[in-house]
Amino acid sequence: MGYGMIADVGNLLVGILSRELVPDLIPHKNQIGLCSPDGHGDLKVGIFLYNISENPDIRISGMVNAGATRQVYPSTYLDLYYMITAYSDTDMKYRAEEEHRILGRIIQALGDNRILSEAMLGGNVSMPAKIQFQKMESYEKNRMWNFQELSYKLSLFYVVRPVEIPSARSKDIVRVRDVEYHVQE
Repeated sequence: MGYGMIADVGNLLVGILSRELVPDLIPHKNQIGLCSPDGHGDLKVGIFLYNISENPDIRISGMVNAGATRQVYPSTYLDLYYMITAYSDTDMKYRAEEEHRILGRIIQALGDNRILSEAMLGGNVSMPAKIQFQKMESYEKNRMWNFQELSYKLSLFYVVRPVEIPSARSKDIVRVRDVEYHVQE
């Protein structure tokens, strides 16, 4: 059931940030969640998956053995790109400072939890995923906010890679166990 891995990784990020930010900076864990920038509602930290691409470094092109009598089709490996934004509803005088504190703690929390182990990812994955801070130019960041007529808001950009989506297809195989040679003269 690896197709849920994209949602699982998003929920892992929410879990990490909830564990690290609540209650010191964010009062309740339900104020951190997955959302688009134009639909953050009452969230104080929004995590927006803005791009999915195939990981260019990992490509398995053949069937993979899964025991003596079964082979599975190769997994797909993805890079998931996230924009993380802090939303404060405090007085305008203190809003920027509060958002900056939240963003600083997010950088610290994700830096301290860079590896999503196979156990955290669950089930059928064969390797851990890494959380990496993205270096983006200002124009790229502004372009991310260029929808729904929203003005730019300071955000953090991360990529989680490689995220494995195991194949659901397999086939049964029969192994060669005996070979007999007959030579005629």
